Amino acid sequence: MSNSSVGLAYGAIVSAAVLWGGSIVAQKLALSGFSAVEASVLRDIGGLVILLATWWWQERSLAGLTTADVRILLGLGLGVLGNHLLILMGLNYVSGAVAGVIIGSAPVVTALLSAVLIQDVPLRLVLGGSLVSCMGVALVSVSGFRAAGERPLLGSVLVFLGVISWALYSIGSRAIMDRVSALTVNWTTLSVATALQIPLLWTDRKVTQAGWTSVGVHDWVALGYLIVFATAVAQQAWLYGVKGIGPSRASVLGNLTPVAAVALSALILGESVGMIEVVGITLILTGVWMVHRRMESHTVES
Repeated sequence: MSNSSVGLAYGAIVSAAVLWGGSIVAQKLALSGFSAVEASVLRDIGGLVILLATWWWQERSLAGLTTADVRILLGLGLGVLGNHLLILMGLNYVSGAVAGVIIGSAPVVTALLSAVLIQDVPLRLVLGGSLVSCMGVALVSVSGFRAAGERPLLGSVLVFLGVISWALYSIGSRAIMDRVSALTVNWTTLSVATALQIPLLWTDRKVTQAGWTSVGVHDWVALGYLIVFATAVAQQAWLYGVKGIGPSRASVLGNLTPVAAVALSALILGESVGMIEVVGITLILTGVWMVHRRMESHTVES
């Protein structure tokens, strides 16, 4: 890639990370009017409409898509499903600040799984940083945080599983984007995630029981943010960035997500951020820095 293309890829990753930080707050707000499944389904349907319209305008063709590609896209759809639904479910039980801190482990989780699964970097380069970040996640998840709901540990585990889902999606998407455009990958995988969620609506109902009049203006605004920015814009920007600089390097810049999430949770939701959260996010970002430094040193030596 040219220097300008690499710069755009880095810019796309940074934009996605900041937008996803805001999405933590938006998801928390949306849950006051919608159930987790309702919010996830409506978010994905809205994002899918935008992505399909964009794809039809720019590409309008699935020519060259092989049976093997379709199987990969179906698998990637599970990653989107896990990320969108599990994080929303987890936010029923933990604060936005806590979820943001846990999501801050995404760069290291992606780098670690990438080193193990596709071996784009040696495992020894990411193992130490991964352990430090995991200590931060464990600290925030197990003790000392102000959680919403009666099962904070369950909520933390659900959010972390959502992080793993996204890491697997980021890794799996890179290979297929050598043959298929990021836009096609985005809308096809989102279609799979949406279709799989619709049957779950009967298990987690809120609006359908209370009526649409129970949904406030702030609920719709939060849902609109999730549709336009968190799903359509940020996801497309992330895929573009991953294609340009790879999942390991792209994941390093994801450390902006927890910073934005914690700051916006305190500012908009009025959530308190205590010493445990500060120590946890420090450990996570330290692990991210360790991974980034070792990968950069490895690149220079190579």
